[in-house]
Amino acid sequence: MGSPFNIIFYANDSAKAAAVAAQCFQLVDSLNAIFSDYLPNSELSQLSANAGNTTPVTVSPAMLDILLRSKEAYKKSNGAFDITIGPLIKLWRQARKNNTFPDDSTVQKIVLLTGFNNVHIDTNTKTVLLTQQGMQLDLGGIAKGYTAQQVVDFLTQNGITQALVDAGGDIATSGAPPSAKGWTIGINVPETEEDLLSKKIMLHNMAVATSGDVYQYMEHNGKKYSHITDPRTGYGVTSQRNVTVIAPDGATADWLATACSILPISEAKTLATNSLLGK
Repeated sequence: MGSPFNIIFYANDSAKAAAVAAQCFQLVDSLNAIFSDYLPNSELSQLSANAGNTTPVTVSPAMLDILLRSKEAYKKSNGAFDITIGPLIKLWRQARKNNTFPDDSTVQKIVLLTGFNNVHIDTNTKTVLLTQQGMQLDLGGIAKGYTAQQVVDFLTQNGITQALVDAGGDIATSGAPPSAKGWTIGINVPETEEDLLSKKIMLHNMAVATSGDVYQYMEHNGKKYSHITDPRTGYGVTSQRNVTVIAPDGATADWLATACSILPISEAKTLATNSLLGK
C-alpha cells in the first residue's frame, strides 16, 4: 500500500516469535494483494476495472468486510469519507508529479465519476457492482488501519498479547509492553516532518491514526492544497490541520482521521464522538 510496515511484539519463545512474525507479514502481503491500488492485479484494481459492467463481481471476505465498513463511514461522515474517490486521487497524484494544477472543468468532470451510491453490495451473494463506468475505488483512508488491526488480532489469536503494529503511521496495539502502562507514541508537530509534540500518547488495546499534509500537498495561487481530497468538491483541503484520532480499532481510527481532516472542526468533533460511542 505504498508504506513501510513494522511489527513489535513480546514472546517467551524466540522460535515461535520468528514463525509468527513471518506469518504476520504473509498476512500483510495477502491483504496488500487485495487492497492495493498500486498493483494492477490486486483485487481492488480488478474490481475497479469492471466498473460499468452489468455482472456483479464476487469478492473475498476481506474485501466485503472493508467495503461494508467504508459504506458505514460514508454514511456517518455525510460523504466526507468516500472510497469512490479513486479518479480524483489519480488526477491529483499526476498533478503533483507534473506540478500542473488542473482546471476546474477537468476536476468537475472527474467528480462525476465518484459517488458511493454507485456501489451496490450484496451481502447474500458476496458480490459487488460498480455501476458507473470509469469508477475507481481507493482504500487509502482505511486499508492501512484495517490491516494493522488484522495483524494485532492475528497475534492475539496466537497467544501474543503485547504488540504494536505500525502501518505507515496508522498504529494498532494490544497489551502494554512488560513493566509499562502502555505503548508510548509520539505525534509530529503540525507542518513538520521530524519534530514531535512534547506530550506523548500512552496507548494499549487501542488504535491511533494521524492525518496531515506535511508530506504531500500542492501549492497554487498562494494556497496550499492537501493530498487529502474532499470528495464533495474534488479539491484537496486547504485548512492546514493535523488530526489525530484514538479509536478501539485501526480501521475506525484511520477513516475518522481522514474524514475529520475534511469536515469543519465542530462537525469533525461530533462525528468522532458519535462514531466512538457507536452512534
